[in-house]
Amino acid sequence: MSEPKIRLAVLFGGRSGEHEVSCQSAASILASLDRERYEVMPVRIGRDGVWASVPAMPDLPAIEEVLQWQQNGFPETGDTTLAGSILAVARELTLCDMVFPALHGPFGEDGAVQAMLEGFGIPYVGNGVAASALSMDKEYTKKIAASAGLAVADGVVLRKGQHDISPEDRDRLGLPVFVKPAREGSSIGVSKVEEWAELPEALDRARKSDDKVLVEAAVPGREIDIGVLERPNGALEVSPPMEILPTGEHTFFDYQAKYADSATVFDVPATLDSATTHAIGQDALRLFRELDCSGLLRVDFFLRPDGTRILNEVNTFPGFTSVSQYPRMWQAAGLGYSDLLNVLIDTALANRKTLR
Repeated sequence: MSEPKIRLAVLFGGRSGEHEVSCQSAASILASLDRERYEVMPVRIGRDGVWASVPAMPDLPAIEEVLQWQQNGFPETGDTTLAGSILAVARELTLCDMVFPALHGPFGEDGAVQAMLEGFGIPYVGNGVAASALSMDKEYTKKIAASAGLAVADGVVLRKGQHDISPEDRDRLGLPVFVKPAREGSSIGVSKVEEWAELPEALDRARKSDDKVLVEAAVPGREIDIGVLERPNGALEVSPPMEILPTGEHTFFDYQAKYADSATVFDVPATLDSATTHAIGQDALRLFRELDCSGLLRVDFFLRPDGTRILNEVNTFPGFTSVSQYPRMWQAAGLGYSDLLNVLIDTALANRKTLR
């Protein structure tokens, strides 16, 4: 007798600036899940925060169909108020074996949805509340990384009501600097400041996403990413490293370079000597443990010409289209996209982040 199918809900969309990226990730996930193994229920969270579900889908949807939902929304499926829609869908989620939160940025990747799922006793894929919240906040990620012995870029945190940095900090950081929201992803709101006169405009841009802003010294060097994956038995593995090579028109790996420029090169495995590859992998594993992560993590470094490794940031749920950085790195390791989804779900089932 065959095993019963795993009832899996896939959450996507959300209220963050990464709504569109989340929909693209979910499109790949929904089109790649094995329908012989999973009974899949898509759940779209609108830009207004309203949740909507569709009945479990026995067949593979086309990616174009999922992306059409992004444009036109789901069919009306019940309560359309924010709180009412969440409660209505939560009742459906309690009947699922597992939830896959394919969410990026605030209101999804930052622990907010994870806390709600735990409150309802609903198991889910990926990182828990604390790891998600700490990893989303670049200030605290850097503090934890530094306490674990990893090098981080020099910087200043500007909180609500702070609109400039001191002359001493300007001298210390030098130019250029990068101005970025503390709790946002996909390089949304990030600016490269070449002259201090550009700082006010850069702060305004960042604060459209977050009141807390980081001003960081530029780190010249190669951009190297690496993935960490937890297996169902608790073993941790690191992927081959990837080097990101934006085209000359992009002065850094911004939103357009990530998602719109087909000329951006993702070189995996990156051309590194074995000692550097090993060291980057060990740094990533150390940070995974220090942040108390579960399931997966992408860690982004700068590699200086002298070989020094500088942590840039981490992602507890990185972009997840079939051509995104994290799946590409595992593809290079021989783990295909559908198999990667199976590992993440199996690990979550083994961990069972619930008391029920």
